[in-house]
Amino acid sequence: MKRKILSRAEMKAVARRLRAAGKVIVFTNGCFDLLHLGHARYLRKARALGDALVVGLNSDASVRRLKGEGRPLVRGADRAEMLAALEAVDYVAFFGEDTPARLVAEILPDIIVKGGDYRPGEVAGGRTVEAAGGRIVIVPLVRGRSTTGLIAKAAGVSPGKGRSRR
Repeated sequence: MKRKILSRAEMKAVARRLRAAGKVIVFTNGCFDLLHLGHARYLRKARALGDALVVGLNSDASVRRLKGEGRPLVRGADRAEMLAALEAVDYVAFFGEDTPARLVAEILPDIIVKGGDYRPGEVAGGRTVEAAGGRIVIVPLVRGRSTTGLIAKAAGVSPGKGRSRR
C-alpha cells in the first residue's frame, strides 16, 4: 500500500509526477476534526472529479487559531490517519497557515473542491489554480451533518447558526 500521509516537499514531488503523467489532481482542505458522513460523501464527490485527491489538513495550531481553544478535539496525526484510511483519499499533507493558499501554489492542482458553505471567490488558492487553467468546484453540503453540530449535540447545546468552515 502506498504511503498517503506526506510532507509538503513529498507532496510537491508527487504532484509533479502526477502532472507529468497527465493525471488530474483534485485538492480540498479542512480541519476534519471528528469525521462524519458529510465528510465521507464530500470526499467521494471530490475524488470522482479526477485521478488523485489530495487533502490539505490544518495542523493542530492552525485549527486552534481558526476554531478556538479546545480544538481540535482529535490531534493531527490521528486526523491524518483517519483521512488516509478512506478509499477516496489518495494523499494527505499538513499545512500550518490559516489557509492552504501556499500549499495550493506548491501542488498546483487542476481542481479545488470546497463545500457549499463557500463561494468560488472565497476559496483560498482559487485564483492561483484558475490562472493556471484549473477550476473551482463547490459541492453541496449534507444537511444536518457538521462537526460543529456534533460538538454541540455532545455538549447538549444548540449549534447556533455559525457557518461551518471546513
